[in-house]
Amino acid sequence: MNIKPLILIVEDDKPIQKFMKISLEAQGYKCMETESGNTAITLIFSHNPDIIVLDLGLPDIDGLDVIEKVREFTKAKIIVVSARGHEREKVEVLDRGADDYLTKPFSVAEFLARIRVALRHFNQNINLQGNELSVFVVKNLKIDFEKRRVTILDKEIHLTPMEYKLIELMSKHSGRVLTHRFIVDEIWGNYFENDTHSLRVFMANIRRKIESDPAQPQYILTEVGVGYRLIDE
Repeated sequence: MNIKPLILIVEDDKPIQKFMKISLEAQGYKCMETESGNTAITLIFSHNPDIIVLDLGLPDIDGLDVIEKVREFTKAKIIVVSARGHEREKVEVLDRGADDYLTKPFSVAEFLARIRVALRHFNQNINLQGNELSVFVVKNLKIDFEKRRVTILDKEIHLTPMEYKLIELMSKHSGRVLTHRFIVDEIWGNYFENDTHSLRVFMANIRRKIESDPAQPQYILTEVGVGYRLIDE
């Protein structure tokens, strides 16, 4: 018997909470709900949900504080839903440990699509614990980690060592928006934490090599003012 994924909804707006619960249960997901950040922390510790849908504007503590407190003990995917749509807030949320950001208002279709992506990544992490993925494939792009080889339609793409490190990092977090700060820290370390210009140059070079039309990329997408995302489907 398949175990239904457990999703915790942390939302103090009752109509929105009900909307999300009905939408998820109609797809066969199991839900818990709370409007309290402190209660959410307790539920996450006791019930270990697979996905956490988290509003930022909670009545007791800020959603950002919830993320910081629970990231230490849960591998659940965190999707932030908030009316705060400014780029600065999105960057901070992702840097604090959230996996995705959905700006209110949003449609049922978009909400469920984000849930499916988060659940797929959660399952991949579980299935691959202790066993690193050796090949990444999406559409016509293939990355062989063992051979450090990148191909499009089986044609090898010649990347510089730095370009390969960047696309390898993004492929291992595919589907997730990686902030400029995260990428720079992972690739260059804290010494170059503000060097986003170099990052943009490298990304432009990678796009010229793997995209059929770099001006309209289909693999590496830009989240303006936030970072980059490598597609996963």
